[in-house]
Amino acid sequence: MSGSYDFTADWFGRFAEIWRQVLKQHPAGKLLEIGSYEGRSACFLIEECARERPIELHCIDTWAGGVEHNADGMAQVEARFDANIALARATAAHPVAFHKHRSASHPALIQLLAAGGGERFDLVYVDGSHQAPDVLADAVLAFQLLKVGGVLIFDDYLWSMEAAGAQDAHNMPKAAIDAFVNVFQRKLTVLGAPLYQLYLVKTAA
Repeated sequence: MSGSYDFTADWFGRFAEIWRQVLKQHPAGKLLEIGSYEGRSACFLIEECARERPIELHCIDTWAGGVEHNADGMAQVEARFDANIALARATAAHPVAFHKHRSASHPALIQLLAAGGGERFDLVYVDGSHQAPDVLADAVLAFQLLKVGGVLIFDDYLWSMEAAGAQDAHNMPKAAIDAFVNVFQRKLTVLGAPLYQLYLVKTAA
């Protein structure tokens, strides 16, 4: 990635090569990201997906922080996001139609469903709230927006807010992701990859 971006955290870099392989097998022109922070994964998607074609990217975030963040610094996080996305778009090989949704995920996803109908995106990345009820709602709504053949990626599958042995399932994405996969198992295929993230392909509406 460009050395000119302004990132203070790198939670994404270790997954970049896996994403390249996924995108090689499942090219994506319309993309949706739930939870963007400073824009590292969004900039990666712009760089990779806009190499060959124009793309459309939607990013949803409150930029207020989750339960695990210090809300005091979130205005600076949002400013870095804006600057990073502007740089990625300016240097992209093809045009990027970019849509920033400064909103909680559930109303933003419902508005996208109402505005454009379902099965619209080639890739959806779920990395918003880490609390299980929120993750489950994001998953169900994201599935409705994903095209058959599209890729659904969950971050933080093994994340927990509390120390090992003292976890609260409410604060763990895994319980929600497992519930979603179990219910939708006949409409999904799980892609083999290291398990901190979970990679799925939608096989049926």
